[in-house]
Amino acid sequence: MKRMKVPDYKDKNVFGVPLIVHVQRTGQPLPQSMQQALRYLRSNCLDQVGLFRKSGVKSRIQALRQMNESSPENVNYEDQSAYDVADMVKQFFRDLPEPLLTSKLGETFLHIYQHVPKEQRLQALQAAIMLMSDENREVLQTLLCFLNDVSSVEENQMTPMNVAVCLAPSLFHLNILKKESSPRVIQKKYATGKPDQKDLSENLAATQGLAHMIIECNKLFEQVPHEMATQSRNSYMEAEVHCPTVEELGKQMGEEGGNYQMYLESLMHNLQKEAKEKFKGWVTCSSIENTDLAYKKVGDGNPLRLWKASVEVEAPPSVVLNRVVRERHLWDEDFLQWKVVETLDKQTEIYQYVLNSMAPHPGRDFVVLRTWRTDLPKGVCTLVAVSVEHEEAPLIGGVRAIVMDSQYLIEPCGSGKSRLTHVCRIDLKGHSPEWYNKVFGHLCAAEVARIRNSFQPLIAEGPETKI
Repeated sequence: MKRMKVPDYKDKNVFGVPLIVHVQRTGQPLPQSMQQALRYLRSNCLDQVGLFRKSGVKSRIQALRQMNESSPENVNYEDQSAYDVADMVKQFFRDLPEPLLTSKLGETFLHIYQHVPKEQRLQALQAAIMLMSDENREVLQTLLCFLNDVSSVEENQMTPMNVAVCLAPSLFHLNILKKESSPRVIQKKYATGKPDQKDLSENLAATQGLAHMIIECNKLFEQVPHEMATQSRNSYMEAEVHCPTVEELGKQMGEEGGNYQMYLESLMHNLQKEAKEKFKGWVTCSSIENTDLAYKKVGDGNPLRLWKASVEVEAPPSVVLNRVVRERHLWDEDFLQWKVVETLDKQTEIYQYVLNSMAPHPGRDFVVLRTWRTDLPKGVCTLVAVSVEHEEAPLIGGVRAIVMDSQYLIEPCGSGKSRLTHVCRIDLKGHSPEWYNKVFGHLCAAEVARIRNSFQPLIAEGPETKI
């Protein structure tokens, strides 16, 4: 059998990289520099006549692409031509290894506009969108909301239909000759000089479809019809996680007089026991940035795996613990707001925080009971956290996520260094089990890598020193 070579995309940062790889690298399916491009166009360029229709200047677009590839975290679009940035965005979708509307479902979307009666199209579209992978669906929603804003400004003369004519080929990858087409097929296709009927029909369906999606973008994603949701129930939905109160946590101990302190102590005890046994029975995975990653299945009816990411950090355990507990803003750029809801003792509290998300998707809101220890044998520090309900912590972000397990073990490993291990199982709400299996572990690994990198020595840049 011929071994298929799987590309690793290590030589690419932005263009030509699958959306799932972007999620694994950064936690978001649309690169930050592309989100920035959409924000720039939305804030400064919506009045430009023929946005997405008028071509940009090839050399300047190439320079923008180069800027994205060489330093995607330092992109600045100020004073750039609207048409150049819009063309670059179009090229990003054109260059995806798989079309945004996916190879599997592209034909389904076209068939909706070729064969389904008009009054049933919206429901058919919602069903097709539910079948998309999470990363493609999220990017589609972000893009459609942006294109809806473009088409709602009269000055630019870009109606939903005009926008769709310009962008449908890039989103459906229409008119791109398939690699598997034989030279004879290609020759026959273009011998007459006329496009064949199938191509014309597909182009029309794609354009009409995209225009309809732009107009109805809010209805498409705001509410999945109840009967559709019940038909698509799966093990993840069936295992809906209940978030206990602090009092209910104590009762889970199954002992007379059980309380939350006993519950948290048992979590810490189990973590130390696992570490002593060198996390026996975990399945290791390939990982990024010199981190170690592994998972194990829990077997409690919920399909989400328990993940473990670990890394060596250039700081002693107590300093690393403080970085995790009180200094998240130094290593997590998605950390939006936070507060201590209630202090239960010197090392135990109810803590609420919100993580930012890719617009227009809702932020994730967490309320956790957490406790930490710095006085364990051999200089080990730990932190354990679990989601709880609390009357003084109403929802701040758009969606309440559930921390089923979050445990940090920080062990000294000589000359002022530590070994940081994060064991974690979180239901972020709104993702499929497949997404968790492919992505969530990479996010855990990226998190411990960011904590480690926040301790890297300052890099001198001329007279000033920047972090």
